[in-house]
Amino acid sequence: MEGYRLYRKDRQGRQGGGVALYVNDQLECMELHLGMEEDPTKSLWVRIKGRAGDIRVGVCYRPPNQGDQADEALYRQIGAASHSQALVLMGDFNHPDICWRDNAAEHKQSRKFLECVDNFLLQMTEEPRRRPIMLDLALSNKEGLVGNVKLKGSLGCSDHKMVEIKILRDPANDPQFL
Repeated sequence: MEGYRLYRKDRQGRQGGGVALYVNDQLECMELHLGMEEDPTKSLWVRIKGRAGDIRVGVCYRPPNQGDQADEALYRQIGAASHSQALVLMGDFNHPDICWRDNAAEHKQSRKFLECVDNFLLQMTEEPRRRPIMLDLALSNKEGLVGNVKLKGSLGCSDHKMVEIKILRDPANDPQFL
């Protein structure tokens, strides 16, 4: 996409899949690895330099059959990223049993995910992106940091829609945040 820099992490051992993040060319940014030597997760982390501070942006794909070990690795990454003053995390987390209105879930893995994000993240997605359930999420650790969450067309031959977000200025603390 013209005017954007592509960051991507392809699935290992098979064709197709993975995660991608497009960042506006005008922003200074770099990919982060969050101290994970062997990374069983399908996640990608980028630091975007802002005028008043950095923003960490993560994108994740969690397969429906992902095991506990990969889930725990993802939660450690989220924990490490949460030390940033501004964090945005988005992706397909494949927890169809979560009821976001009640903050409840049937399955153990979904409840653990809720515990992880409930500590410091706000769920910003207002409508389901696939089917009548909400799998694709945009999460942030700051009220007012993310806005204009939009569903866009598919990228390439993917059956997933693109989720576009706009990172807003931080109105509460710094009118020149970005």
